Amino acid sequence: MMKFVIAPDKFKGSLTGFEFCHAVEEGLRMVLEDAEIIAMPLADGGDGTIEVVKHYINGEKVTITVNDPLFRPVQASYLYAEENQIAYIEMAEASGLKLLNEAERNCMHSSTLGTGELIADALQKGAIEIILGIGGSATNDGGMGMASALGFRFLDEDDKDLRPVGKNLIALRKIDATKIHPRLDDVGFKVACDVSNPLYGDEGAAKIYGAQKGASVMEIESLDYGLRNYAKIILEQYNIDLQEIKGSGAAGGIGGGAIVFLKGHLTSGIDLIKELADFDSAITGADWIITGEGQLDEQTLSGKTIDGVVTSAAQNNIPVAALCGSVNISEKQQENFGLTYVVSIIRGISNLEKAMASSYANLVNASYNFAKLLKQRAQ
Repeated sequence: MMKFVIAPDKFKGSLTGFEFCHAVEEGLRMVLEDAEIIAMPLADGGDGTIEVVKHYINGEKVTITVNDPLFRPVQASYLYAEENQIAYIEMAEASGLKLLNEAERNCMHSSTLGTGELIADALQKGAIEIILGIGGSATNDGGMGMASALGFRFLDEDDKDLRPVGKNLIALRKIDATKIHPRLDDVGFKVACDVSNPLYGDEGAAKIYGAQKGASVMEIESLDYGLRNYAKIILEQYNIDLQEIKGSGAAGGIGGGAIVFLKGHLTSGIDLIKELADFDSAITGADWIITGEGQLDEQTLSGKTIDGVVTSAAQNNIPVAALCGSVNISEKQQENFGLTYVVSIIRGISNLEKAMASSYANLVNASYNFAKLLKQRAQ
């Protein structure tokens, strides 16, 4: 009896990871009725990750009112699993670019305060582990807002509290941690971070991401200078050189803020999800892992879901089949990447709209054909 593990990302805009698993199982069972099939939808910290995490930690959605990036009340949700006291928080829910219209975007004036309020709520609930996803932020405050919600104070040269926004990084002279949340040190923080930007400089938070968050050329220079000052104060007070830590510039510097104020550990999104799913144990003894995503291209080869699947498969000598919407890699890249079988599921002449609408049926068909191929080989 063959064992298959189905471990996809979503097909953006057409199929969730769960639907992918159902379709592939349907196709396989048409040919290999008695196969052992384990469905393990994955994600890498992008859109839709929250549903995948919910599946593995058995969490409930908690919705509270917090500050949006511009200090207005907004309803934001996170996941909390009472049973194992794990919370999963996506900063985009409270501090995301998606909460602002084009005209409102300016990371000189936006804050991660709402993300900190979500963390504070999870601490009150009794969380002992918090996973923080930091993609899609509207901010460049170095995590000052988040830390403010947890009791840290950011003071200027007159010992006055600074509003925790990007433009005030430049005025920071001292961080006061005398009144931080009493449970902060009882909790382990893991931060899903898939970029390696330093805090400041040409590859830093402001210069790489500031423009898309509404900052002008002059403002980007000012924010970068502010992040340099921020790093200097943190080095003096905490003896942590954030500029030397990859990923500290993620999400407007909240990557660095999480290291300092949460004692957080930065790790890739897919690695965190695999750990939650206990993926490496589940694939033991599998004959094939079947994965896929909407588009297979060079970008897939770095830090994405399929990359994480291939890494685990290689350690266990399990072949990987990728069933994808469109495939844009060469045979050489396929080989280098460690994929044994790759196919585009699209049938006939199709436009994008039609292809997306028929993704489920096409995936059933591709899985059926793959199973037939395996059966023929075995005979």
